[in-house]
Amino acid sequence: MKKMIITLLCFWISASAANAQDGKTTVSATGTIAQQISDQDAGKFKFKEETHDYGEVPEGPLAEYDFEFVNAGKKPIIIAEAHGSCGCTVPKWPTEPILPGKEGKIHVAYTTNGRQGPIQKDVTITSDAQQKPMVLHIKGYVKPKPVDPVPVGAVGK
Repeated sequence: MKKMIITLLCFWISASAANAQDGKTTVSATGTIAQQISDQDAGKFKFKEETHDYGEVPEGPLAEYDFEFVNAGKKPIIIAEAHGSCGCTVPKWPTEPILPGKEGKIHVAYTTNGRQGPIQKDVTITSDAQQKPMVLHIKGYVKPKPVDPVPVGAVGK
């Protein structure tokens, strides 16, 4: 009897999980079904661009960019946190609520020193906006520092 109950429970959890793929229903590890209710009036990020291409940047100085957005929702947006996909990508975000119709920006600084080659990083924003989470992207290429030529006659001295 226990095996049959466990089998039915596993089947029910699997079926519920398959139906949860629509993003409106989730199933916890204990088999509890939770409805995710989306607030249609919640704040909504509307970025000028969600991916910024730095192009070629020199190694050494910070590569910086401001992702500008407008709150296109009906309620303020409160940003709880923003973090880069690695320690070399550091975002700064507004700590005050962004009211409907108002602008805000997420400042992203990428450390190029010692990081030659392609850039492809993400910044994840945790907020009460409709987009949960909101992910921004940076890309580009870090050109190596020029090598100082060895003066003629300096070799061997």
